[in-house]
Amino acid sequence: MSDLIDDPEPGQNAPEFTVSELSGAVKRSIEGEFARVRVRGEVGRVSRPRSGHVYLDLKDDRSVLAGVIWKGVCSRLATQPEEGMEVVATGRLTTFPGQSKYQMVIEEIAPAGVGALMALLEKRRQMFQAEGLFDAGRKRALPFLPEVIGVVTSPSGAVIRDILHRLRDRFPRKVLIWPVAVQGKSCAPEVARALAGFNALTPGGALPRPDLLIVARGGGSIEDLWGFNEEEVVRAVAASRIPVISAVGHETDTTLIDHVADRRAPTPTAAAELAVPVRLELMAGLDQMGARLSRCVAQAVATRRQRAGDLARAMPRLESLLDSARQRNDGAEERLKSALRHATQHKRTRLEGIAGPLRPGLLRRAMRAEGERLSKAAERLRPCLDTGLRERRSALAKLSAGLRPRELRRDIANRAEALARLDDRMRAAFEQAQGRRRDRLEATERLRQTLGYVETLGRGYAVIRSGEHVLTDRAAAAAAGRFEVEFRDGRLDVAVTSGAPGTGSGQGGKGPSRPEPAPAQAERAAKPAPAPARKPKAPPPGQGSLFD
Repeated sequence: MSDLIDDPEPGQNAPEFTVSELSGAVKRSIEGEFARVRVRGEVGRVSRPRSGHVYLDLKDDRSVLAGVIWKGVCSRLATQPEEGMEVVATGRLTTFPGQSKYQMVIEEIAPAGVGALMALLEKRRQMFQAEGLFDAGRKRALPFLPEVIGVVTSPSGAVIRDILHRLRDRFPRKVLIWPVAVQGKSCAPEVARALAGFNALTPGGALPRPDLLIVARGGGSIEDLWGFNEEEVVRAVAASRIPVISAVGHETDTTLIDHVADRRAPTPTAAAELAVPVRLELMAGLDQMGARLSRCVAQAVATRRQRAGDLARAMPRLESLLDSARQRNDGAEERLKSALRHATQHKRTRLEGIAGPLRPGLLRRAMRAEGERLSKAAERLRPCLDTGLRERRSALAKLSAGLRPRELRRDIANRAEALARLDDRMRAAFEQAQGRRRDRLEATERLRQTLGYVETLGRGYAVIRSGEHVLTDRAAAAAAGRFEVEFRDGRLDVAVTSGAPGTGSGQGGKGPSRPEPAPAQAERAAKPAPAPARKPKAPPPGQGSLFD
């Protein structure tokens, strides 16, 4: 065959495959070897396109396996895969020749626990929530129209272009961009330094401090967004004195700074919309309010003009209002003239009647008589005052003569000595009386103990009780059936076991019977013999009588 290509080296007969043939062979080999496998791993990237299929990554600390769940299988799954879940997936391996890659077609999936990253994320979230960093009370309101907006993001991505474009469309503002890495190890420290740097700027300086900050990044996997879950970034957002909008990832992505920020935006474009209002809408709103204000003013003026006209038509004429007042004024003027003449005449008559007795000669004689009376009283008052003053001086002299300081001190000392002696005598009398009362009390206590029945028990007697009653004869004890005997050292319960009258035993019927004693003898046998009369002891020396 002339169209066949010769082997590059003679003697070799290795077959030649097309790309499709080789891809098909690899596909058959993988699908035959791994027709059904179970894989445990952490769900990484999850994609849900409009087709209804689910594309995801299964990963561990060293490898990543692509997976796909077809639409029909996805609708039957009890557990939907989410990023960060640790799952056990069951399915088969296959290849995708269009991209020279293999993947797992998942038929069943079940949770196997929370992944390491998600467990760490949840632990940090609980720690920050316990510290109060996520409390709604500490979140501040965003400024209505900030003059300067600070943006912390990558300068080369599409995020900053989307934010600037949205701000330019809505309401152009000054924007300060702090370039940072939004992925990798340097992401967290650079974002924290950017937030601290914006807060360190001076308001109104050459480089003014922003009124609002936006921390933005596009979507990605949890590993790509992990820098925004670091503790230093969260604490930098919490410590910021400038309100912060978090716009990290897409709407389904959630990081820790979304909880601590003052406002969370689902996308960077939405963050720009939250930052500023729409200028055209504000202008249209102002125009509408101005038109409404003009219409309201015109309507109010017209209403008040109409009301004033209605009131003016309802009011009487000015002449009719003044006619009655003028008539009343004329009548009062006429009455006033006659009243003034009458009052003047009456006052003049009264004045003449009062001024008649008031003659100058009579007044002078009355004044002279009053002056003579006062002079005589003054002459009598002077000797009385002198006499009273002399008596007061004499009494004061006598009192001052009797008040001698030396004798007073001596008298005070004597009285103090007498008072001390009285105090000693009183103390001695009190102690003596207290001793007598103590001796009497002790004697009374000894007498009480001597007369009490407890002392009698010590001499061999006993008290027999049935409940609260004291038994004094044999018949009462037999009727009781059970009683209590109190001795000197305690009490003993005794039961009557003999049923026939005239027979009984103190030990429950044991022992020989004895003839029934006579009633007097039985009473004496049941009743303790009276104690012999004791000769009263002579009271001890110094013991007083109980009846003193």
